[in-house]
Amino acid sequence: MQIAAIIVAAGRGTRAGGGTPKQWRPLAGRPVLYHSIEAFRAAGIAPVVLVLHPDDFGLADPLMGPDMVRVAGGDSRGASVRAGLAALDGTGAEGVLIHDGARPAVSRALIDRLRAALATHEAAAPALPVTDALWRGAEGRVLAPHPREGLFRAQTPQAFRLGAIAAAHAIHPGGAADDVEVALAAGLDVAILEGEEDNLKITHPADFARAERIIGARGREMDVRLGNGFDVHRFGPGDHVWLCGVRIAHDRALVGHSDADVAIHAICDAIYGALGSGDIGQHFPPSDPQWRGAPSRVFLAHAAALARDGGWRIANVDVSIVCERPRIGPHAGAMRALLAEVLALDPSAVGIKATTSEGLGFTGREEGIVALATAALIRP
Repeated sequence: MQIAAIIVAAGRGTRAGGGTPKQWRPLAGRPVLYHSIEAFRAAGIAPVVLVLHPDDFGLADPLMGPDMVRVAGGDSRGASVRAGLAALDGTGAEGVLIHDGARPAVSRALIDRLRAALATHEAAAPALPVTDALWRGAEGRVLAPHPREGLFRAQTPQAFRLGAIAAAHAIHPGGAADDVEVALAAGLDVAILEGEEDNLKITHPADFARAERIIGARGREMDVRLGNGFDVHRFGPGDHVWLCGVRIAHDRALVGHSDADVAIHAICDAIYGALGSGDIGQHFPPSDPQWRGAPSRVFLAHAAALARDGGWRIANVDVSIVCERPRIGPHAGAMRALLAEVLALDPSAVGIKATTSEGLGFTGREEGIVALATAALIRP
């Protein structure tokens, strides 16, 4: 089931103080909203719809990436969610996680549990049972105790089958505190999943310090891996070469079982190496005829999917191409764009470099091309 996310961040957040809407205030060196977005990216959720106040569209520019959409929110939370749901029309998404942008410490584990719950439930939401004694009061005085049995503190993300929650919002009169209330009004059955104490919603000024401690601790525990790749292909007869998925006219071609894209092969090996998953030959054996002439972007998409399925986010890739000819500079922009598309990266996270070997060695004699690549993978 394809699962999308809607992050609601169109409010003004005045109770949090600071003069700036809380979703745009800094937290661990980044805007609060950045941390919510990164949680869904790391979990492989796509597309991600940001629902923003129209005045804040420019602030979101540095946060946008592939498979992300921003839409203007409405004059209420319900209207904002409906705008986000409308943006998912035609995307193929079957389920949706609706999240408050002011909950920056949502964990990968919670997102995964909600995603799994949609396989057997039409709706599910995280919550924590109320354990403190409760009172009813007024004017600073306790009036009476209140029973706490059966009471829960609701959290987000809240997970729904997309068609069901869209239909529920379409007929709801408005004024709901969250999307579970909308779902219940439409008769949907909502499962309760165990929430997380760290999944706090920033509401008051003191909440920033607690969120900073939570995210800081996770940052210290973050798993970062580096992999490197190296590949060589010799020249043979032909009229073009493939490099980083781009066809470049040349007086010879590179020889290989696939399209011989030496640069993509090196990047694949860098990703596989970071995963401890062998090399490209183990995943796509040269002896297998189905890969004869295959476009190497297929191999790169496989490496990216393997990383994503393991809970890893590719932070960046960098490749150096060593050859006398053809010239790489005129094609670097197209190469960067293609690699960014296949790897679901911002183009700024893709490095393309080229150098000659000053006429030395087999590359200097124009007998072949060498590529060296590095990939960085992150898992919270």
